[in-house]
Amino acid sequence: MTMMNAEQYEESLRRLNLVVHMFGKRLENVVDDPIIRPSMKAVAKTYELAHRPEHEDIMTATSHITGKKINRFTHIHQNIGDLVKKSKMGRLLGRETGCCFQRCVGMDSLNALSIVTFNIDEKYGTEYYKRFLKYLEYVQENDLTCDGAMTDPKGDRSLPPHKQPDPDQYLHVVGQKKDGIVVRGAKAHQTGAVNSHEIIVMPTLTMREEDKDYAISFALPSDTEGIVYIMGRQSCDTRKLEGDTIDRGNILFGGHEALVVFNDVFVPWDRVFMCREYDFAGQLVEDFAAYHRQSYACKVGVGDVLIGAAQTIAEYNGAEKASHIKDKIVEMNHLNETLYCGCIACASEGQKEASGTYAVNTLLANVHKHNVTRFPYEIARLAQDIAGGLMVTMPAEKDFKSPETGKWLHKYFKANSDVPTENRMRILRLIENITLGTAAVGYLTEYMHGAGSPQAQRIMISRRINLREKQKAAKKLCGIE
Repeated sequence: MTMMNAEQYEESLRRLNLVVHMFGKRLENVVDDPIIRPSMKAVAKTYELAHRPEHEDIMTATSHITGKKINRFTHIHQNIGDLVKKSKMGRLLGRETGCCFQRCVGMDSLNALSIVTFNIDEKYGTEYYKRFLKYLEYVQENDLTCDGAMTDPKGDRSLPPHKQPDPDQYLHVVGQKKDGIVVRGAKAHQTGAVNSHEIIVMPTLTMREEDKDYAISFALPSDTEGIVYIMGRQSCDTRKLEGDTIDRGNILFGGHEALVVFNDVFVPWDRVFMCREYDFAGQLVEDFAAYHRQSYACKVGVGDVLIGAAQTIAEYNGAEKASHIKDKIVEMNHLNETLYCGCIACASEGQKEASGTYAVNTLLANVHKHNVTRFPYEIARLAQDIAGGLMVTMPAEKDFKSPETGKWLHKYFKANSDVPTENRMRILRLIENITLGTAAVGYLTEYMHGAGSPQAQRIMISRRINLREKQKAAKKLCGIE
């Protein structure tokens, strides 16, 4: 088997034995839990679209290892075209789901490791790249969803890993055996973790020799003994317990995050891709970050949905012809397409690395992600402006259906006479979901902190710009020798 469909993906998750805790108790059935299931369905969409002929070129690729047709989420970029198609795939899926579809981090982890393991071997004569290729073939052949785990809890930010009062604030090696290593620690904010078959761990920052026990990268099945998942809360998440109600906004899909605890977990050597090569930790972080900052093309797709919702509510409210509404819709599109320009640009300016993998342009990827920390907030503000206050004061669906109150709500919340009140309610709830509710985690907060904070991008931009070259150009034109 090379490519699963959506149904096969769901069944593959049922075979896992994950230890997942939420709301103070361990879950018996992760796949069918009403809070988690919408996020599973979003991942399933990546499998479904890969089998649609109209999306084949974007959603699939040819493995450079086996020559087989594979899901692009398991592919190693072989040329500029692959990088561009990755951005197009992200926008497509963002538009289809209206939320995070959770496979980008794993794809970006695989591509970063394909570069760095090769480079480590070149310097030290190790066999990490050989191990990685074997692992990659396994992932491709089984079409696995991988969770890329980079972010440690970090403890006291003023202290490096080895000086933390609690050494487990950064995931590290606590024991070594003939057949592998034992690790302890945690990874935070793990998007889609319990919908994943594999967990790929990477260091979270540049390391020095004193921190070498923290400079580790490995991959494990997500249900490996000793791995525990603690689900995070999201705004309005318990609305999902009410079923596929209008109050959810996005009645089809959603996302989730978790703290992933590694409680003295054993990792066999054939799953280890870095072990104490501290001098390569920073390169792995930067290569992964560049790829993942490009991946925010997905939020352009979510922006498409939000713009469509804003235009729709304007029509439902009878305000679509107002000049200020038209101007706001244009501005939303301008900002959204500017974001798309960034992810396409960093892909188009990519380059081939020593391993043969194509990497994005790091400067432009960071510029793109830095715009992502700003523009969606303005897009969301404009959407809320167009929607009006009813978006956050509207009664529940049950009140609309109540024989005592429903007649009044349908009467007084009707606007355009050609539009059912229920339709107006549905689109308002979708705007609420994307800008304030559970999807806001993926559209706004993740925009700000996902793939690194705004300051992380500013640091990388400052490192990559060539000010001397710019000065030289200016001096030449005004006659300064």
